[in-house]
Amino acid sequence: MFKSVLVANRGEIACRVFRTARAMGIRTIAVYSEADADALHVREADEAVLIGPAPARESYLVAEKVLQAAKDRGAEAIHPGYGFLSENADFAEAVAAAGIIWIGPKPESIRAMGLKDAAKKLMIEAGVPVTPGYQGDDQSDETLTAEANKIGFPVLIKAVAGGGGKGMKKVDRAEDFADGLASARREGQSSFGDPRVLIESYITRPRHIEVQVFGDSHGTVVHLNERDCSLQRRHQKVIEEAPAPGMDAATREAVTAAAVRAAKAVNYQGAGTIEFIADASSGLKADRIWFMEMNTRLQVEHPVTEAITGVDLVEWQFRVAAGEPIPLKQDDIGINGWAMEARLYAEDPANGFLPSIGKLDHFVMPYTARVDTGVMEGGEVSQFYDPMIAKLIVHADTREDAAADLAEACAEVQVWPVKTNAGFLVRCLEHPRFVEGDVDTGFIAAEADTLSAGQIPDIVRQGGAFALAQEALLQDGGWEQSDVWSATTGAHGLRLNGARRANRKFLVNGEPVDGDAYMLQAKAPHWKDRLAWKVRAGDAEAIAQDDMTRIVVDGAQLNRTLGLPLVLFHEGDAFEIQPWRYEAGAASGPASDGSLRAPMPGKIVAVPTKAGDTIAKGAPIVVLEAMKMEHALVAPFDGVVETVSVAVGEQVGEGVVLAVVTPAESQA
Repeated sequence: MFKSVLVANRGEIACRVFRTARAMGIRTIAVYSEADADALHVREADEAVLIGPAPARESYLVAEKVLQAAKDRGAEAIHPGYGFLSENADFAEAVAAAGIIWIGPKPESIRAMGLKDAAKKLMIEAGVPVTPGYQGDDQSDETLTAEANKIGFPVLIKAVAGGGGKGMKKVDRAEDFADGLASARREGQSSFGDPRVLIESYITRPRHIEVQVFGDSHGTVVHLNERDCSLQRRHQKVIEEAPAPGMDAATREAVTAAAVRAAKAVNYQGAGTIEFIADASSGLKADRIWFMEMNTRLQVEHPVTEAITGVDLVEWQFRVAAGEPIPLKQDDIGINGWAMEARLYAEDPANGFLPSIGKLDHFVMPYTARVDTGVMEGGEVSQFYDPMIAKLIVHADTREDAAADLAEACAEVQVWPVKTNAGFLVRCLEHPRFVEGDVDTGFIAAEADTLSAGQIPDIVRQGGAFALAQEALLQDGGWEQSDVWSATTGAHGLRLNGARRANRKFLVNGEPVDGDAYMLQAKAPHWKDRLAWKVRAGDAEAIAQDDMTRIVVDGAQLNRTLGLPLVLFHEGDAFEIQPWRYEAGAASGPASDGSLRAPMPGKIVAVPTKAGDTIAKGAPIVVLEAMKMEHALVAPFDGVVETVSVAVGEQVGEGVVLAVVTPAESQA
């Protein structure tokens, strides 16, 4: 076994690999960009090497810099993680040529399966069923348009080198094909250095089923059963589970056998995943499941497979790369219980799921789940990398128990001021359709209304009234003390001379709320003692207590931050509580005046309109790339483009006005 390993990656996957390496007594070496100098993976490694500026194309994607770091620190092996250089056959080749062990498949296997079009042709030859579509070499607009029309809409455009939902566009109508094609090509070029695409027929009720495979240098290939990754948003996985709900033994046998055939067709070694798309319109059936692609690396969702099989997949990667055989035979690999994983993204569900960046002033993860993360309190979520900041994984006897346990874990997440999707995850996991196993890749879009946050819960309004009143007493801020009650401080601490009612408006996430609070307990010798209050918000009344980390409202608990800013956490959602500001009631909102502002820092990758163009509501005006994804800023109403103040290639900051649209009626 090798004695040292460099992980050519960052974030949670680097930390995950280091964890197994430490357990095996292997020295760990990290690489990092200037933006990641204080990152968790740098702190957890035995050694760390700076490899360049923040943009990945100048650091993590520069194979020469990573390889030189390995040589300089005497690394005996390189683990690529996922993303970045993990499926770069040239890099794998260069690592081996330098006499360093590559922890991954052979370069020729990566090449064979790395391009989706070539992989599909290979699978057809191996007798593996594939989705109907176009995988040809002719990449002209005319040919691709003609093939899309021949397949029939809706179609799915995919970057041939793509993965992780990047470079993938669903197109419902022929008139939208050109825009979808251009966007898929840009994302393919930006993320993978390859603008080529393929086109597939879009399955109207698809489920994403994948099989974990593993091969060694002794000719053995095994599978570790299947996963279901159907809960997706914008083609990015949100919740994964193993095994797949509704998968019977016969269908499992057919799908896993096809996956093993696919891996054997390319003499596969190491960890890999064969992804299938299933038509879920009438349940899972072997003849309605087709090969989609192979990921020649460890997957983000590998922990659910580890949970149901009891296997450390990273340890297997190390052992197979060192020339050892796979530790278990196929008959020894079973399914124990049910596992689920939720991806915690730094994004704002209330604002169209736009990525959220900034410092993590408050970062608390649940103790009831396995948490794989690459960030910590005081760290920063950068604009340069993927917005996933953690994975929460649970294992239970049944699917119902796993879903309930994961919902509870997500509800305990506390992150501020960076926004996350934790509350959204809770609502997904508790949705009756999900609990019943009635899932497909369109679930989130179809249930968008029921999955949205909705009204501010009464418990938050009540807790907010209480917390603000208490902050005023304890910190002498916010409300005027005389407006709340008369209080003096004596030798034994705080004494109340008589409770007076506080009746004020306040703000919850900027929304005005009526509430009041008054103390029921006459004395509080120590301010940290639990104090009983009566609180009201709107028409709802409750009794509240506080131990300064949790607020208890009629027996239900709210987590809270200490001091200001005052934030309450409920079911995964964060609520900022502020004193009333009269100007806060003024009407405002994104694009209400026709100004399109950058929602985050990023790079302009497309400007499909120009000043003077007449446009319809929803038409793209400017396309911004940030955190490895494209975000189209669209016309807020029918009108005319008055100005466009940016050009392709420009870097812009958050809040910068990119364009202005004038309403159609003002042009009359």
